[in-house]
Amino acid sequence: MYHNSNNTKMSKRTPIATAVGLLILGASITAQAQEAAAPEQVIVTGIRASLQQSLNQKRNSDSLVEVITAEDVGKMPDKNVADSLQRLPGVSVAAAGGGEGSFGENDRVALRGTPFGLTLTTLNGHSVSSGDWFADNIVGGGRSVSFSLFPSELIGRVTVHKGSQADLLEGGAEGVVDIETRKPLDFKKKFNAQFSLGGVNSSNSGKTDPQINALIAWKNDSNTLGILVQGFHEKRTLSRVGQENQVWYDHVDAGSPIDKAIPGAATAIKTTPAAGAMANFLGGTAWFEQKRTRNGGLIDVQLKASNDLTLDLTAFHSHLDAPNINHNFMQSLGRFLAPSWATTNFPTGAVSGTLSNGVITQLTGTVPANCTACATMSSAVQEEFSRPVAESQSQFVNVDAKWRVNENLTLNGKLGTTKGLGNTVSGALGVWMPWTGGSYTISGSGSPVIYNTPGADKFSIGGQQATPYTYGSHVTATDKETYGQVDGTLKTEWGAVHSLQFGGRVAEHKRDLTSIGINALPGLDSVGNLPISGLTAFPNDFNDLGANGAGYWTFSQDAVNGWLSKYGSYSGDLKQSEFSIKEPTQSAYLMANFSTESLSGNFGVRVVHTTEEVNRFEIGPSGGFEPKRYSNSYIDFLPSANFRLDINKDLVGRFSTSRTMARPELGMMAGVDLRDVQGTGNVGNPNLRPIRANNFDLGLEWYFAPKSMLSADAFYSSLDGYVTYGSGTATFYNQLQKQNTVYQVSTPLNTTAEVKGLEFAYVQDLAKGFGVNANYTYTLGSETGKAPGSACGALAYADCTLIGTSKNAYNVGAFYEQDKFSARITYSWRSGFLNGTSRNSAAFQAPIGTLSASIAYQINENYSLTLDGKDLNNPLVRSITHTPGAMDLPGSLYKNGRQVYFALHGKY
Repeated sequence: MYHNSNNTKMSKRTPIATAVGLLILGASITAQAQEAAAPEQVIVTGIRASLQQSLNQKRNSDSLVEVITAEDVGKMPDKNVADSLQRLPGVSVAAAGGGEGSFGENDRVALRGTPFGLTLTTLNGHSVSSGDWFADNIVGGGRSVSFSLFPSELIGRVTVHKGSQADLLEGGAEGVVDIETRKPLDFKKKFNAQFSLGGVNSSNSGKTDPQINALIAWKNDSNTLGILVQGFHEKRTLSRVGQENQVWYDHVDAGSPIDKAIPGAATAIKTTPAAGAMANFLGGTAWFEQKRTRNGGLIDVQLKASNDLTLDLTAFHSHLDAPNINHNFMQSLGRFLAPSWATTNFPTGAVSGTLSNGVITQLTGTVPANCTACATMSSAVQEEFSRPVAESQSQFVNVDAKWRVNENLTLNGKLGTTKGLGNTVSGALGVWMPWTGGSYTISGSGSPVIYNTPGADKFSIGGQQATPYTYGSHVTATDKETYGQVDGTLKTEWGAVHSLQFGGRVAEHKRDLTSIGINALPGLDSVGNLPISGLTAFPNDFNDLGANGAGYWTFSQDAVNGWLSKYGSYSGDLKQSEFSIKEPTQSAYLMANFSTESLSGNFGVRVVHTTEEVNRFEIGPSGGFEPKRYSNSYIDFLPSANFRLDINKDLVGRFSTSRTMARPELGMMAGVDLRDVQGTGNVGNPNLRPIRANNFDLGLEWYFAPKSMLSADAFYSSLDGYVTYGSGTATFYNQLQKQNTVYQVSTPLNTTAEVKGLEFAYVQDLAKGFGVNANYTYTLGSETGKAPGSACGALAYADCTLIGTSKNAYNVGAFYEQDKFSARITYSWRSGFLNGTSRNSAAFQAPIGTLSASIAYQINENYSLTLDGKDLNNPLVRSITHTPGAMDLPGSLYKNGRQVYFALHGKY
């Protein structure tokens, strides 16, 4: 049911609902059920033992799951939970939360080639809020969890639910990732202590930073009271070399001042042919520096008050401090073609180029003799965009209670609160160069753009703006949820149905975003106040990237931060960027578990009511900001059924069907992210509907040998409400122009889509300590709704590509374990995928593969040494800009370098 204003619509009966009804009827008349076998208990001591545990838990599950244990993580260079998940079939990860590129650490997790927001992440079965340090993600996100806040040492077990069942928390249209922490009463010994002392060396920065983790667990002799304390302190110094060409690609206006042909060129640019062609208006070298410090810990207190009552209090806090700076040296030859920067007295014959496949692939600017107009022109801009404060945070407090009312009825309860924080203070130091001419050459989407800017290695200022400038903001988002739930399990004597599960949950989610602008203080526009003593040069790593930029001049991070603190201040709310969202939800479910001699599973339904209240500021009739409130509510009926057929002792067949839902990203409903120079932006839609999916899975698993498995799975998902982007115009206040301006904007809107594919997995423990593993996922995803204004709905050059879908993805690995020595190596690869869209172009992530390895040596029963390598192949993270009607263009290129981790581990 969806309720908007006074309109109420009841959801239609779906094929899934009908199927579940038939399944319930069929299960009620099946033969007498056998008692379900308890999962095998495995003592984990190494790679092969952990492999057996994961396979056992997968086999015994009534639904389609993938399982990772703590020991799995310990045998690979996994530094957060996403690192561990990337090697599972059907799981895709990205090293950033959006289009900001890669930072050498996996940050987001998605299932089956869909956007991150369609996968729900829970911790010990309850919701968890997180934050982002990157402003675009702070403004536009809110649902998907940043895994950079969850170190791998937290893991007791991770279960990936690729289907759904009624007792799972709603919100994951494509699945749920549940991270389970370790519990003090689960340890066998009374006292346990573990620690890891080590470091990480990052090849690009050349820095070695500490990595410290520790855990202490105690329980009393009667096993009724247990306390666990866990802490982590991890640092990493990042130096990323890159090229960002997509800063401003745009179409040339008619009447642009290019009229000189290049001798011998196949196609020369003339005024008329150049009109409408794509040109690079602004792009160039980007050097990103960041110091990441992740601190936090977990406390767990378990109390078994009686044989029938157990209480568990868990508190968690993680804080990522990540100040950074992006050094941008951008060429601006193309700005003379730009609609807003065209210069009427630009000297004729000073710019020439070549037109190819709808793109100005070569552009050259010269300095004519006696050029009086050149004094007001610029060849390039040096822009240091610093974030002296960039932090994110996740925390929760949760109380679990388990009460065995009698031998047939058990109740479980959860009560808790979780909070996420994203906080970024940013500011630019911008300096325009004088007009010295130059050129750029585009050779294709797979190669860097070759920029030639005379004087790029020496400090200079002048041209179109002969004074320094700044812009920036202080953006803070807080994300909170308070929840309570009760779950029950009732044993029955109803034939095949051996138990019923039921429960209810209430929660209130809130997200608030504030934005404060930066203001120039007296002296900021003075060249004499620039931090000249902080001049430095771009590093030589750009040669490894294949792009020019090494030796370009720039200012150091300390110099820029000192200048900003002295000549800039943050005050005045940017009201059009601020919002608050309140989202109360209520849900209830009923699920039946059944088993016969060879068939087992569950079926049920979950009912969810959601209310969305969005408050933001909009420009009113008077031209000023006025508060605006939007309210929508909807009810979802989510039936599900899962079947496991034990064909024989080694062969398991599975079928599942479900209707699921995900709520739209909170920032998509209210966020405003503008580019004042370009006159473009992304603007939220407060009337977005939830994403609902009808899902089907059919699989077969063959456990052909101990610690070995071969499996195949076919999946299909039909999405109603999938969020795409439409284009249009809207009026906003322009911070640079200090007036209301019409922007070309992209706005999220609902449409339909589908995802289908195949998954294959193979694991085998071979002789003499060797073993191998491999998996492959084939995914086809596309929009089907052709929403007006979207790329898929375009009359010409329609593009219905689904965001996040890699057609092919695979992982291959091998391990060796014997006595005191073990080693493991893995390679993960995924084909290109659509990463985001804007009004002019679509950004595709190019194919990428990563190589990781780990070796360990057990000194004795208490101590071991590990050496881990991550991104050993120094992968190139590359994006491609696709423009309708023109050739594909190079977007961004980044290299983060290799990371080598080493540590001494102790266990008592």
